[in-house]
Amino acid sequence: MDTGSFEMGKDLISLAKEVLKNYNIVPDNISVIQSGTIKTVWKIKTQNSLYCLKRLKQSYDKALFSVNAQIYIKQSGGKVAAVIPDKSGAPIVFHNEQLFVLYEWIHGKDLDLNNRSDLIPALHGLAEFHLVSRGYTAKGDARVSSKLGKWPEQYNSMRNKFLVWKSEAAKKASLSYHSSYLKSVDPIIEIADKAMELLNRSSYTQLTSPGSDRIVLCHQDFGKGNALLTEKGVFVLDLDGVTYDLAARDLRKITGKDAENRNRWDADSVTGILEAYEKFNPMSQQERDVLYIDLLFPHWFYGLLKNLYLNGKTLKPGEIERIAKLEQTKVPLLNSLLKRSK
Repeated sequence: MDTGSFEMGKDLISLAKEVLKNYNIVPDNISVIQSGTIKTVWKIKTQNSLYCLKRLKQSYDKALFSVNAQIYIKQSGGKVAAVIPDKSGAPIVFHNEQLFVLYEWIHGKDLDLNNRSDLIPALHGLAEFHLVSRGYTAKGDARVSSKLGKWPEQYNSMRNKFLVWKSEAAKKASLSYHSSYLKSVDPIIEIADKAMELLNRSSYTQLTSPGSDRIVLCHQDFGKGNALLTEKGVFVLDLDGVTYDLAARDLRKITGKDAENRNRWDADSVTGILEAYEKFNPMSQQERDVLYIDLLFPHWFYGLLKNLYLNGKTLKPGEIERIAKLEQTKVPLLNSLLKRSK
């Protein structure tokens, strides 16, 4: 270990010791679990317990929303780590203009959603998490995070970017990745148009209106590292990015990632994911339809191409063609699932 990294490690241990003075906790051992950015995680061992200390990258008002959400879910019987208050009873500690939260340490097996045997229990855990999150109301100075009612606007924004990028690509069509984009984008825009039309005709507005009992807190980054299988069931970790939305948001990301990993869409996988989830949190047919529509929208093509056109990262033509093909092959399946619900 070089001196610089050693000093950084020592500094982080010293920082944790200072922060822990705000709690009635005397540490026997402190180890750094995650660092390299403002978001840092420590494992704190005392004579009788283990804790997780986390330095947050959020502003205070955003942190209030997610930390209070975690407290609400825990008090409602949800499987999340307990937030340990400081000496004054506050859930968030200020130290040197930085924010810290202390949690109980959760022991368990890290679930890998790429592994089918892990995916099923993870979906059970996500369903329970969504279920107990209902009814959470942000209080005080918390800045609310919500995607409710925003899908039509987001769909339209992504579609418009496809057109802007098409113009950019046409000016540099001699470059292979721009050429591949030009060959792929028109069918993708057609899929986006179809999804937008279906969303406008769906029950989306009703499902996301104030007072709807289908509104939950979505995790937004549910997967390996954030789902732990314990003797008590699946615990959900790292709630920093929670937001109000329909459960479909988290399910769309999981289902799409599963299809990407398999490099194909198939009915058994899509329905299997939904069946596992609904074992603990049944969805209405209107919710399922909205999920199918969200799966239809070419999120994955957009997610790849923004790396090229927004982030300046070079892509291989084969990557663009593969994801475009994957987007197109899902259309008959999702159309079939939508027709089956009529």
